[in-house]
Amino acid sequence: MSRTAVVLFNLGGPDKPESVRGFLFNLFHDPAIISLPQPLRWLVARLLSGRRAATARAIYDKIGGGSPLLANTLAQATALTSALGSEHRSFVAMRYWHPYAAEAAEAVKVWNPDRIVLLPLYPQFSTTTTASSFADWHGAAARAGLAGVPTVSLCCYPDEAGFIAAEVAAIRAAIVLVPPGAPYRILFSAHGLPKKIVAGGDPYQWQVERTVAALRASLGIAGLDSVVCYQSRVGPLEWLGPATDAEIRRAGAEGIGLVVVPVAFVSEHSETLVELDIEYRHLADHAGIKFYHRAATVDAAPDFIGGLANLVRGADAGPPGLRCPAGARLCPAQFGRCPIPGVTNSAA
Repeated sequence: MSRTAVVLFNLGGPDKPESVRGFLFNLFHDPAIISLPQPLRWLVARLLSGRRAATARAIYDKIGGGSPLLANTLAQATALTSALGSEHRSFVAMRYWHPYAAEAAEAVKVWNPDRIVLLPLYPQFSTTTTASSFADWHGAAARAGLAGVPTVSLCCYPDEAGFIAAEVAAIRAAIVLVPPGAPYRILFSAHGLPKKIVAGGDPYQWQVERTVAALRASLGIAGLDSVVCYQSRVGPLEWLGPATDAEIRRAGAEGIGLVVVPVAFVSEHSETLVELDIEYRHLADHAGIKFYHRAATVDAAPDFIGGLANLVRGADAGPPGLRCPAGARLCPAQFGRCPIPGVTNSAA
C-alpha cells in the first residue's frame, strides 16, 4: 500500500522563557523577513532579538511562559492522521523553533513514504510564511536524502469549504453572545504585512480578502457590518491597514460592540491569546466598547480537519509539483509564475 507523509508547517514559538531570544533571532534572520545580505542580516537579527527579548518574554509570561502553538499543531496533526487513515502520517515542521524542518525531514525519512505532501497551516499564501517554509523544507529534505521522493506542495486554501465552515461555526458561537438587538461590527483581523511586500507582488492581502468574502457569503447576515483589518504591526515601515487597534477605537467612538475574528490564524497562540484577548480587550474597555467577543480559531475542528484531509487526498491523486487549490495558478490576482524556489506551477 502506498504511503504518504503529510508535512504541516507553522511558524513555531518558544517553549520556555529561555527560548525567546533564540526564536526571535531565527525569525529576524530569515531572508524572507529581513532581506539584507550576510553578514549584515545576522548582525541585525542579533541586535533586534536582543532588544525585543524582554518585551516578548513578558507577552509569553501571560500565557504560562511559552507558546501553545506546538501542542495545538500536534493535535491538528494527530486529528489529520486519524482522518486520513494508516496509509498517511502527519509530521510537524516549524519555521523558527523546534521541531525544525530538518527534524521533520529526518522523521519522514525513517518512515520511508512513497509520496510527500507539504501542507502549510497558513490558509493564505505569503512569501513571508508559506514560501519561506517551503524553501526551508526543500533544503532540509535534500540533506535528509528525500529529494527523490515525489512531493506535492499545496500553496494555499483561502476559501476551502471545510476551513470556511469551521470559521463560520466559530463566528456564530461568538455572535450568540451579542445582546439581542445590540449594534455590532465584525472585525476580520489578520496578521499584518508591510505594504512594500504586497507592492512587490505578494498575494497575501488579496487572499485574506478572498477568505473574508467567503465568510460573509456563508454567514448570510443581511446588512452585516464588517471590516477587514490587520494586527501585530512592528517596526517603522508602513503596514497594511486599517489597523485592528484603530478599528477598535473607531467602534468605541461610534458606540457599538465588536465581534473579533482571527482569519489568518488556525490555532491559538500569543497573537490570539495575548494580543486579541488581553491587549485589545483592554483597549476596547478604555475605548468604551459596549461588548467585545472574540471568535475562537478553528484548531482541530472536524470541518477544518476534514477540509485538510480532502486537500491531501486530492494531492495524492495528482502529479508532483505545486498545486494551488485556490486556482489554476499560484495566486491568480498577482503571480504569473511560482515564487517558491525549486517549485514549478501545476494546475489544480
